[in-house]
Amino acid sequence: MSHGHGAAMDEHASAQGTTGPAGEPVPQSATGNPGPPLATDPDIDLHVPQQRQELRHHPAVLLGTIAAGGVLGAFGRYGLSVAIPHARTGFPWSTFLANVSGAFLIGLLMVLIAEVLPAHPLIRPFFGVGVLGGYTTFSTSIVDTQQLVAAGAARIALLYLVATLAGAVLATLAGTLVARTVARRGGRRA
Repeated sequence: MSHGHGAAMDEHASAQGTTGPAGEPVPQSATGNPGPPLATDPDIDLHVPQQRQELRHHPAVLLGTIAAGGVLGAFGRYGLSVAIPHARTGFPWSTFLANVSGAFLIGLLMVLIAEVLPAHPLIRPFFGVGVLGGYTTFSTSIVDTQQLVAAGAARIALLYLVATLAGAVLATLAGTLVARTVARRGGRRA
């Protein structure tokens, strides 16, 4: 079984019974006619009509907000990589710190905007998708791991891979718990 957006498109196309020349499912448009796949935000429930319309109303504003946040996040990550360089066979501290601190901030942010404060609709796209999406770089951690293995530092690569994954999950949990604790002390719901 396949996963992700492509899987949803495959299942949808198969359910409609439309296939291409090689027997592959053809994505359907909203009207049921064959067409290009519909781009969706993965955290949207497509069964809720209001959520299906998220991007359609103001795409330039939403995409501009995400892009502006992404630039700021990428600058932050770049600054960290310049401040904490690493040797070819050394532990990639800057990427590790960006991913773990970004995961903490994502946990904190999601609780604040989902459970504590009424948030403007562009807060999550700007900070969550843009700033923190540009700041964290899990793809770079995989490249770092591959480069460490290629340079003969397999133990450091394994340590780095495990520490990044465990650290990010624990940091997200910590961010969530910190936000909820602060909210409870402040008398907010959470």
